[in-house]
Amino acid sequence: MYKLIKALNTAAILTIISTLPSVALSQSINLKGQLGGSGILGNDPAEGRSSFEAQLVYIPTISFYHPLNDERLLDLEWAYRLNRTYSGEDLLASAEKPYRGWIRYSTQRVEARLGLQKIAFGPAQFLRPTSWFDTMDLRDPTGQTNGVEAFRLRLFPSSSVALWSWVINSEMDTLSYGGRMELSTISGEWGMTLHKDPSRSPQQVGLFPVVMPGPHTRAALDYRYDGFIGFWFEGASLFSDNDNFPGYNRYALATLGGDFTLPLFTGILIMSESMHIRGSSQYNSDTYDQTYSFFMASMPLGFLHQIMAITYIDWTSDRMFHFFRWGITYDNLSVNLLLSSNPQRVHYDISEAYLPTSLAGFGNSFQLMLIYNH
Repeated sequence: MYKLIKALNTAAILTIISTLPSVALSQSINLKGQLGGSGILGNDPAEGRSSFEAQLVYIPTISFYHPLNDERLLDLEWAYRLNRTYSGEDLLASAEKPYRGWIRYSTQRVEARLGLQKIAFGPAQFLRPTSWFDTMDLRDPTGQTNGVEAFRLRLFPSSSVALWSWVINSEMDTLSYGGRMELSTISGEWGMTLHKDPSRSPQQVGLFPVVMPGPHTRAALDYRYDGFIGFWFEGASLFSDNDNFPGYNRYALATLGGDFTLPLFTGILIMSESMHIRGSSQYNSDTYDQTYSFFMASMPLGFLHQIMAITYIDWTSDRMFHFFRWGITYDNLSVNLLLSSNPQRVHYDISEAYLPTSLAGFGNSFQLMLIYNH
């Protein structure tokens, strides 16, 4: 099923691309791309690795849209990601794979999109219980995230209600499915989400240590209020369909967050989030608890410069992570200077052989990142 749907999507996109020359004069075609290069110098390399690491990433993108009658629109996007990572002079990682590849039909009330796409929702910014289908990281200047092969349908019956539904293909040829309702009221923005995943293989859900042993259900509730002070809540529960699994097969995740802009200088945005994760088992009384906190301050300096400072705390493991970024934007070029201070590899309770080999995230490091969008 996975290969069939992927082949149909690819065929549809290629068919439309093949017709582009004949409609180029009357339709809109956009060729763009993002080229990124970075070098990182750190004091805690993995065994046998260099203390200098370089990365090159290029994502060429072609998009096309064709207006239809009655305010309807047909559009598509295709992008490919090429990545090389070097440790000193050695090639550490190499990847070439599709980044996006979708086709969409939309009206004022309906949006249907098929293919490799981004699916993300929820008000949390960093500690995100509903980061089920994306890999977004507030610290990443590129804003890149992995996509999923899916069909997503969104309905807008009124200006205050939005209904989502989706079917997602996994590489193991299984289909997961779910939906979401968003409601806008005077008191704030509400969201309710439900997802069912029949995959039998164990899988990590989101960006945190939550591993479901097989088929499971996910349910989430989120809320955001924007006023003098911004406030949001995001909570999720995951239930395994395997009641006899001896490990953790039920998880509850909850995040509270808020932000406020201090009227100092050009305006200092202060943001904070805290998350608690509890894992439990139906087989025994064991529980697992993890608590995280996140603090951020961000301020523009004129029209070109932006500075950001982040502290991330893992209270359970007693670890702190510090991050600072100075970004300078010149039209299509972005220059980013990044400093980070993190726990070293020896401070983790697992063998270094099981830790990532990249310099990022370990020890103290300095990174220069250039991003060019054309």
